[in-house]
Amino acid sequence: MRYQEIITIEPGKRGGKPCIRGMRITVYDVLSYLASGMTYKEILDDFPYLTQEDILACLSYAADRERQTLMIQA
Repeated sequence: MRYQEIITIEPGKRGGKPCIRGMRITVYDVLSYLASGMTYKEILDDFPYLTQEDILACLSYAADRERQTLMIQA
């Protein structure tokens, strides 16, 4: 999954948070829906302009961010 072609970051949109295809729905929004127990189908029904590929891009983006997280010991 090449989320870089789907996830966009624009300084003036949603406070510079990563969004889906330049829209105002953020990666965080989608991840929150999934974490609350919504299924892909429920998300796609509620937001018909999203695709399953968009949801997978959000998951891929989050996984990549987690992989890049560094542990700092005090």
